[in-house]
Amino acid sequence: MALAGTFVRERLFEEIEIGESFVTSKGITEADVVIFAGLVGDFNPIHVNPEFAKNSMFGQRTAHGMLTASFISAAIGVGLPGINSIYLSQNSRFLKPVFFGDTITAKVEVTEKIEEKRRLTLHTTVTNQRGELVIDGEAKIMVMKKK
Repeated sequence: MALAGTFVRERLFEEIEIGESFVTSKGITEADVVIFAGLVGDFNPIHVNPEFAKNSMFGQRTAHGMLTASFISAAIGVGLPGINSIYLSQNSRFLKPVFFGDTITAKVEVTEKIEEKRRLTLHTTVTNQRGELVIDGEAKIMVMKKK
């Protein structure tokens, strides 16, 4: 079962099945990149200086890799498993740059369920509007019990 959206969901650990997935999409704007740079303090000119970036290997400014990866966190926190999830780890391989104006889609898919520890392993990906894989990785999540 694949679900999409930006609404907040609550999934009980017992309801989650291997193969289940969730996707969310967002267009990347200059404002997103500038706000992220200010928030985290990463003013690398490849992200914020058009003159510098046009002489780079990409020929233009790129979004921060961690900004792009943060949409994986959004898919986990609002979609699968949603609220009551605790992010334990994330491995990511950054495969392609994301440019201003790209629309990215973050997808998380359950690949393993560890009942005794209430943990999930998720295959995590981000693709661009051309379907190109820009991030590939794996997350470990714990789902808290409700009181």
